[in-house]
Amino acid sequence: MTEKMLILDFGSQFTQLIARCVREANVYCEIIPYNKPFTIDPTLKGIILSGSPFSVNDENFPSVDIPAFIQQLPVLGVCYGAQLTAKEFGGRVDKSNKREYGRAILEKKKDDVLLDNIANNSQVWMSHSDSIVALPEGFEILATTESIPVAAFKKTTAGTQPLYGLQFHPEVYHSKEGKKIIRNFLVDVCGCKQDWTPASFVTETVEALKQQIGDAHVIMALSGGVDSTVAATLISRAIGNRLHGIFVDNGVLRKGEFEQVLETYRQLHLNVVGVDAKQLFYTKLAGQVEPEAKRKVIGGLFIDVFQEEAKDIKEAKFLGQGTIYPDVIESVSVHGPSATIKSHHNVGGLPDTMHLSLVEPLRYLFKDEVRKVGLELGIPAEMINRHPFPGPGLAIRILGEVTEEKVQLLQAADDIYIKGLKSAGLYNEVWQAGTILLPVKSVGVMGDERTYEFTVALRAVTSVDGMTADWAHLPYEFLADISNEIINNVRGINRVVYDISSKPPATIEWE
Repeated sequence: MTEKMLILDFGSQFTQLIARCVREANVYCEIIPYNKPFTIDPTLKGIILSGSPFSVNDENFPSVDIPAFIQQLPVLGVCYGAQLTAKEFGGRVDKSNKREYGRAILEKKKDDVLLDNIANNSQVWMSHSDSIVALPEGFEILATTESIPVAAFKKTTAGTQPLYGLQFHPEVYHSKEGKKIIRNFLVDVCGCKQDWTPASFVTETVEALKQQIGDAHVIMALSGGVDSTVAATLISRAIGNRLHGIFVDNGVLRKGEFEQVLETYRQLHLNVVGVDAKQLFYTKLAGQVEPEAKRKVIGGLFIDVFQEEAKDIKEAKFLGQGTIYPDVIESVSVHGPSATIKSHHNVGGLPDTMHLSLVEPLRYLFKDEVRKVGLELGIPAEMINRHPFPGPGLAIRILGEVTEEKVQLLQAADDIYIKGLKSAGLYNEVWQAGTILLPVKSVGVMGDERTYEFTVALRAVTSVDGMTADWAHLPYEFLADISNEIINNVRGINRVVYDISSKPPATIEWE
């Protein structure tokens, strides 16, 4: 059985970063709200307490029973988790004279396994308004900073499992050796074996799918994206052709995508049916100009097409989906100790009347882990490394009404742009790129002729997770070449602009 760590979330914006650091050390972990009950079983190796927007001096501050935890497992408190630890055992936490946020230099005071191989004067990142001003009896300081008397500490009294606290955030990029500290806790304190790898995930998941599905059949809507393709490949490894994939051409895919994706699925030996529903979607999209209206038309019509195809697969008892971990993590509301859950389904909105149980083999993976598993499964790198693409496709990159003519214009221009990024070695340097067809025409001159044609906007952003994004500073020469190639080769477009808006305040997609 896979060993794991548990991260108790007190509402910190950095909780998922802790999980990523643990996963990068090849140790499996899960995030749950601090107030959700859990069972301590032999696979659980330790607990990490996250930061929080709360103060331990608030009237109804969130708390957990740390003394009970350390009877069985090692515990590491991070920021709020460290302050809570100090307070629980009788220490004192007070409001700081000033809010401590940003870089600080760690000065080690004691040698300890937690800070093994960490340089003295290592840079760490602070983000807190309270400070631990007095440690409880039986605890000792491991490190300080210029302004923080207690930056790292441990419980020294015997009779329990190890207990540590860090006032800083080791999980963020600016804590230069933070990942080493987390690794030290995982391996040297908790005894984790670091054997959770893409290969081990594939082996364990395929076996689990065999047990879950048995002799039944699974139907699954495929989008050509990374998540659904990896999920389908895992399910197929478990049950073969009893997976029935349905890939719908909704008329707003990228140029040649329908045929290319079906060929990839064939190479992966996936049992997939391609459904050409372009004209049906174009008919229903006629006259729709509002982004939300276009989304609803595409989503609703997709469900209709999917159901029509699925009704003949009477043996199906399961619905496969490419749901990933950020979509299902339960997060703590910063407005109180209530837990909210964000749910997501790639097929979104399939009716309950289908009476299918869910199969979600990726629901505990982050996006970067999905990509690694995909490569382990032998899925072509070109598909694995594709940029994110909106569910409604080019329909929300065509501002205003969607027509077949506009789709063909945008597909041609976008194809030139994306191929140009790849040939220039820029494609993997940006998080997402795409072309937007604007609902305006402008005057141009081509040869001796006056033109009055459409404008397209090129968009490229850099990001880590899509939550925030900066516009990509593509070379002027590259943009000039792409502009010329689009205008010279796509009849109907005579002007190209480049979007230099960041998120926030803008969004990545225009609609």
